[in-house]
Amino acid sequence: MSARWILRLIILVQALAALGIGVALSEAGASRWIAFGAGLGAVVLVRLLINANNFVMSARCASPTPHEFRLDPFGSLRLFAEEFMSSMLYANWHGPRAVPRTRIYPSSTLPPVLLVHGYGCNSGYWGQLARRLDAAGISHASLDLEPVTGDIDGYAQLVQHAVEALRRASGAARVTLVAHSMGGLVARAWMRAYGTAHVARVITLGTPHHGTSLAALGVGANAVQMRRSSAWLQALGDGESAATRALITSIYTHHDNIIAPQTSSELEGARNLAFGGVGHVALGRNPRVLDAVMRELARP
Repeated sequence: MSARWILRLIILVQALAALGIGVALSEAGASRWIAFGAGLGAVVLVRLLINANNFVMSARCASPTPHEFRLDPFGSLRLFAEEFMSSMLYANWHGPRAVPRTRIYPSSTLPPVLLVHGYGCNSGYWGQLARRLDAAGISHASLDLEPVTGDIDGYAQLVQHAVEALRRASGAARVTLVAHSMGGLVARAWMRAYGTAHVARVITLGTPHHGTSLAALGVGANAVQMRRSSAWLQALGDGESAATRALITSIYTHHDNIIAPQTSSELEGARNLAFGGVGHVALGRNPRVLDAVMRELARP
């Protein structure tokens, strides 16, 4: 089952749960508006608690936060609110409606961009960045990595097909990959399998280059590969040259609620750009992060 249909199923379950709670409260004597408002509120509360639990679990395995990135209570509240909003918008709107797309701007002087999503997501993750690329007239394409729980090396062929299609459509010799979370490992696996001759740059967002402790809770071959110090990650790193690492920019946040320790996103030999006050899903929407991505795309 694709991520799109999984998300649609979750929305259906949420709607039935809210309806069931509303009907029960209505039959118990509550007014219709209060009953169904409570049903909706219960669903939102559950999603809020799931989001909060991610922060709790990641905090148990967190790397020390540098002083300049530490947050006051207001900053922590803003971090949580942005991450919760980003998660809800993706899971309930962008993800369920997503279809991979290609936009070609013949006048663009920058390499076209292939957008590679992360674990359990799909091309809908890139809505905000795609708008910026459209506004800047930069050719780009997205893809869906399936099956959802597949082997990361197996996704490399999907990336290769997408890269070749984007090169043909744009007439460009090289492409830039922008990849979120697991997508960054997919990009590295693709370079290992197909080489770097057609790579202008790889920009990763919140990628567990050295694994994440929370991967132990995931399902699928890809989750196993993303565990801390996995044999797959070790082999991936051992097979990379300094020239390959120099093509990579790793953007990450010291408050990532999925990648823990957060410094797992630091990749030796790559250009590492650290942020604070941003959650894992919000990396694809946060204006400061997207500004940095656009600067990296334009960097010679």
